[in-house]
Amino acid sequence: MISIRCPRAADTASLGARLAAHLRPGDVVALCGPLGSGKTLFTGGVASGLGVEEPVTSPSFILARQYTSGFLPLTHADVYRLSTRNEFEDLDLIDDAVDGVLVIEWADAIEGTLPPDHLRIDFVIGDDDSRVVTLDGPPARWREMAMEFQV
Repeated sequence: MISIRCPRAADTASLGARLAAHLRPGDVVALCGPLGSGKTLFTGGVASGLGVEEPVTSPSFILARQYTSGFLPLTHADVYRLSTRNEFEDLDLIDDAVDGVLVIEWADAIEGTLPPDHLRIDFVIGDDDSRVVTLDGPPARWREMAMEFQV
């Protein structure tokens, strides 16, 4: 596990773009943190790093958006409005994103339904409006990747 301080919004997006270089087909990235903590901004950075050409917007009301213009397809989901884990499972997002990357906002609500090898990223808003972004995942490759981000 590693924590990275992002003093500016651009740093949060840049961190997402840097992460994109390490993503592989089938990866699931679980984003957790309060409203306004940078989850969608970070996802925009991931999309940019994957070569996605469209602007990334929050999928709050439609639950998921797919971006296919990049190196890997990106599915961006927001599970804030789901009532149960079963509703998430019924969406089949993990299976649908097997050839690409799945990034899920508010993923702490469905943590038990995610693959054991997912990457969890927590966002905390600092007193100075900076963000502290913590990356944590069980596979060795996530730990090795996170070490590259250490300042």
